[in-house]
Amino acid sequence: MVSRIGTLALLLVAASSSGFAQEVEDYSEAIETFKAVPQVAPYFDSAYGYAVWNRIARGGLVIGAASGRGQLYVNGQVTGFSRLVDVSIGFQAGGQAYRQIIFFENRLAYDEFTRGGYEFDAQASAVAVMASAQTSSGTHGSQATAGASGAGRAVASGDYQHGLRVFTMAIGGLMYQVTVAGQKYNFRSVGP
Repeated sequence: MVSRIGTLALLLVAASSSGFAQEVEDYSEAIETFKAVPQVAPYFDSAYGYAVWNRIARGGLVIGAASGRGQLYVNGQVTGFSRLVDVSIGFQAGGQAYRQIIFFENRLAYDEFTRGGYEFDAQASAVAVMASAQTSSGTHGSQATAGASGAGRAVASGDYQHGLRVFTMAIGGLMYQVTVAGQKYNFRSVGP
């Protein structure tokens, strides 16, 4: 049973990770949804750039897989495309779709990510936020509140981990575990 699930997870990743988007897609809804969350909004003004995944699909039973296509932005302009792939083993069950955004603190962090083959280490964490901007829960140990008191909050450099700050937002489904540790990213710049 586990080997069938593992095979299915690997096939899901292989099928969804082939190729990059060939043209810029409209991610404005996902971006505006993140901008509406008070604890996320300040990063749009202070970060060097960001990468956003409109939809990441994750599923698993003991062995899990996740995949999604994203776009990178600097000064509000798309600079490239990214593929996210993640295969994990451990206690997990269910399926989920979620959005993810990664803010780059500076050009150095952006350059490191766009070299290709970037992978989060085991200490990487994300903050899960709610689209309603009223409550949030942390994943992998990070928590933050997205209430009205967070509006206009300045971004502290300590908020970044290795120059990156990650937020996720559930779209649908139910899954016990969503982490960014182990996620792998490929990159292709805009143009030929």
